Amino acid sequence: MEDKALAGQLEQLIREYLEVKCLDLVELIVRRQGNRLVVGILADKPLGGITLGECTDLNRGIGSLLEEREIMQGPYVLEVSSPGLDRCLKTKRDFSRCLNRQVKFFLAEPINGTMELAGLVQEAFDDAVDILTEQGIIRIPYARVTKAKQLI
Repeated sequence: MEDKALAGQLEQLIREYLEVKCLDLVELIVRRQGNRLVVGILADKPLGGITLGECTDLNRGIGSLLEEREIMQGPYVLEVSSPGLDRCLKTKRDFSRCLNRQVKFFLAEPINGTMELAGLVQEAFDDAVDILTEQGIIRIPYARVTKAKQLI
């Protein structure tokens, strides 16, 4: 099976598996490393905070599922981890996991005369996020965001 087709099949299977456990698939990375395939899974709770123990349990569970379904052809490595605090935020789900947390935005176009904003995430929408700043609540369209990161 071609890597692209395999990635699509893996994404569907893993997304369904995680949804049953009330978890989100943040990102699936399928890449070759020598003759082995590396399947990287970033998973998290809808409001963030997945633990190392939960990642370990997911690794076992997903590994068993892949073996049971006989999807993988040849040697592979399965890596399950959290998205991490320093991961760039891009989607509604990313920002939803950061509710009431401080996030810094680097913008492609100025908002309120500035190219950088920081504030507490108040609400995430399909196309924008609201943050609370010293000036009040500001809505930032995702299309204007070059980079956004949770402040640690």
